[in-house]
Amino acid sequence: MTATLEKVAGTPAPALTTRVRQSLGERIAPYAYIAPFFLLFAVFGLVPLLFTFYVALFDWNPIGEHVFIGFDNFSRLFGDPRFWNALRNTISIWVLSTVPQLVIALGVAHLLNQARLRLAVFFRMSMLVPYITSVAATAIVFAQMFDRDYGLLNWLLGFAGIGPIDFKQSVWGSHLLIAVMVTWRWFGYTTLLYLASLQAIPRAIYEAAAVDGAGGWKQFRHISIPSLRPVIVFTVVTSTIGGLQIFTEPLLMGRSSYTCGPIRQCQTLTLFLYEQGFGQFQFGYGAAIGVALFVLIIAVATLNYFLSTRTRRSNHE
Repeated sequence: MTATLEKVAGTPAPALTTRVRQSLGERIAPYAYIAPFFLLFAVFGLVPLLFTFYVALFDWNPIGEHVFIGFDNFSRLFGDPRFWNALRNTISIWVLSTVPQLVIALGVAHLLNQARLRLAVFFRMSMLVPYITSVAATAIVFAQMFDRDYGLLNWLLGFAGIGPIDFKQSVWGSHLLIAVMVTWRWFGYTTLLYLASLQAIPRAIYEAAAVDGAGGWKQFRHISIPSLRPVIVFTVVTSTIGGLQIFTEPLLMGRSSYTCGPIRQCQTLTLFLYEQGFGQFQFGYGAAIGVALFVLIIAVATLNYFLSTRTRRSNHE
């Protein structure tokens, strides 16, 4: 300690100042590197979010007066049957698209991870094709496939003696159609996330399990799944956020644009928000819908996170 003080005391002032500057620079540099992200998030994320909460408290006409009405927009929202219909549609489409997507992605990732699979690199790269395909093109193709009169699916059902089904005009049919589109578009991206995590698992663990007599299913259940839990939690949360915000698919599929059909059979919360905010210029009411959607996403994502982490802890115990 004394030697260190003597060394510092004997150090010339310019050299000591340079060391202090270097130390400060090393401490400040990490914050400077991440500062652009937080600045962009504040400008394009946090400020619009807070402004949405603010607008929800007004009878906000974009070309007229802004009258403060407190929580009247939320009272009106909870008494609006169109809101509850959109909420049911959103949750239904989210469940029908998220659960199969994650299950299919997990199974495909396990198959692609097998070393003996031929053309493995080609199949792995092809997983990104649905992700980079235009949403409009995807909607057009699947709308034709599910068409009542000339669709491929109804043509196949005809061989089984089942009459044509009008998927677009029925509630469950339209939900199924949109869920298939969402699943097809996103399962490849999720597959690559699972595949990258599976490839990080040492092969020696699988070889040791095989020597102990564990088959493919037991290895997948007791080695792959526990190792993938952090990634599974991540994909569940992100799929929840994306699934509850679904907008483009029902907008492109709906014949009545804003309502996604004459009986609003596939109108989601984001489409209902778009209808009220930009279709009828009721910005205050539309902002209230956005706030309700924000609270719903936070609640469901938090619930999924805690369920996933609790399952992990119980398995470890």
